[in-house]
Amino acid sequence: MPAVLVAVIVGIGASTYLDLPGKGVKVVGDLPQGFPPFTLPLVSVGDIGLLVVGALGITLVALADTISTASAYARRTKQPVDGNQEMVGIGAANVLAGLFQGFAVSTSGSRTAVAFKAGARSQITGVVGALAILLLLVVAPNLLSNLPQPVLGAIVILAAFSLAEVPAARKLWSQRRTEFWLSIAATLAVAVMGVLPGIGVAVGLSILNVFRRAWWPYQAVLGREKGHPGYHDMTHRPRLTSMPGLIIFRFDAPLFFANARTFGEQITRLAATEPAPKWILVAAEPISDIDTTAADMLASLVADLDERGTKLAFAELKSVVRGKLEAYALDGVTDNVLYFPTLNAAGKAYRAQFGTDWGDTDFPAVWPPPPGSVPATSASPTDPDE
Repeated sequence: MPAVLVAVIVGIGASTYLDLPGKGVKVVGDLPQGFPPFTLPLVSVGDIGLLVVGALGITLVALADTISTASAYARRTKQPVDGNQEMVGIGAANVLAGLFQGFAVSTSGSRTAVAFKAGARSQITGVVGALAILLLLVVAPNLLSNLPQPVLGAIVILAAFSLAEVPAARKLWSQRRTEFWLSIAATLAVAVMGVLPGIGVAVGLSILNVFRRAWWPYQAVLGREKGHPGYHDMTHRPRLTSMPGLIIFRFDAPLFFANARTFGEQITRLAATEPAPKWILVAAEPISDIDTTAADMLASLVADLDERGTKLAFAELKSVVRGKLEAYALDGVTDNVLYFPTLNAAGKAYRAQFGTDWGDTDFPAVWPPPPGSVPATSASPTDPDE
């Protein structure tokens, strides 16, 4: 049964029979008659600034609404979505709407939900809808004049319930609480403040969340365990070992102005353990960039570590990132930092220089280690070169 069509017909019948407009119920009213004429819009120079600001806001809403709605229904129908093609379609529709004095065109989540709930599965639905509207404007502009607006509201609200993906929210709650609260905040912002301010709040909160993760990324002290190849986080595997005097530290983010101080403080904290490490080896594969602020921090850090008798070393640092460091021409970094292609190569060099081997660690396996903490012992050694 076409429930939406039935609701519209029953609503018009009830409005006409009960004289709802005379009793204060708002109705759609008469539509403008005739096909909108082709008109070239004339814009004065003084209006350009105001139009640009409005156009940017409309663009933001159109982009967010179109991509999110298209992606949501593409998943349900198992169809691919080409974001660029969607934008081409929206742009062409807006150009034509502007030439016929129409409103700005965008995807509508509520109208899409109504059409999908009614059984629409292709663009033919839009074509039929456009022809029906054109027919109403030309032939019968008064046909929907008594349709109560609350009926339209009820149709939209009922259809919009299908957009609320409660299982997805539950999944976010179980997977990542931060993402869940971001989704709730975005929903409330749109509901309370309106579409454009709500989207702005959602985008702002998402950017802040990304900045927060970059400012304090995941960090770990790494070690080896017999029978388990590779280097692993000591926080989760307390039986890991290291060579005496060697601390392997991993920092899972690019180094830039926001987290440079965090990196420096953690390295300094590791250098303050007793006995003092000879090398602090940074597993640098996750470090995809180093900006000038971070480079200046490294120069100061290397100088401080030299005073303590500790050497800073990088393993698996990307050649592009190392090239940036060298281009900054910081002598303290270029001359006093050791570079190795792999962690195993660094381990071999350390073993050759100090005559040590993988075995009982002489620094705390607890992360982060408190300054002056008591050395911990651990499991039997393993060959780092296997």
